[in-house]
Amino acid sequence: QVQLVESGGGLVQAGGSLRLSCAASGRTFSNYYVGWFRQAPGKEREFVAAIAWNIGSTVYRDSVKGRFTISRDNAKNTVNLQMNSLKPEDTAVYFCAARMGDLYYRFYDLTEADFGSWGQGTQVTVSS
Repeated sequence: QVQLVESGGGLVQAGGSLRLSCAASGRTFSNYYVGWFRQAPGKEREFVAAIAWNIGSTVYRDSVKGRFTISRDNAKNTVNLQMNSLKPEDTAVYFCAARMGDLYYRFYDLTEADFGSWGQGTQVTVSS
């Protein structure tokens, strides 16, 4: 399994922006699906966004559409999550996850169970 390392979390005021990055250790993201999930205190972990590395297709949860953008950086072998117009309800620990193989048949219904590799998480706090 690929090892994942997230970076870029922090504290920001409502309306501000943060950029998270997910780096793969020891291998490239070629043939992987890479997703971002988040978990707020007392809540279950939820899907945020995902990208199919080889073809660049993306999918988002409804509450972040138009505010968050997931992208790939081939040169750096990272997957980034640009988060704009942040709201206090975006406060959570954000996790990067990855899975090699074909997930396109359920690309618009991804859950935690679809991913086998996880990062340690990075805290995002949005103050009101």
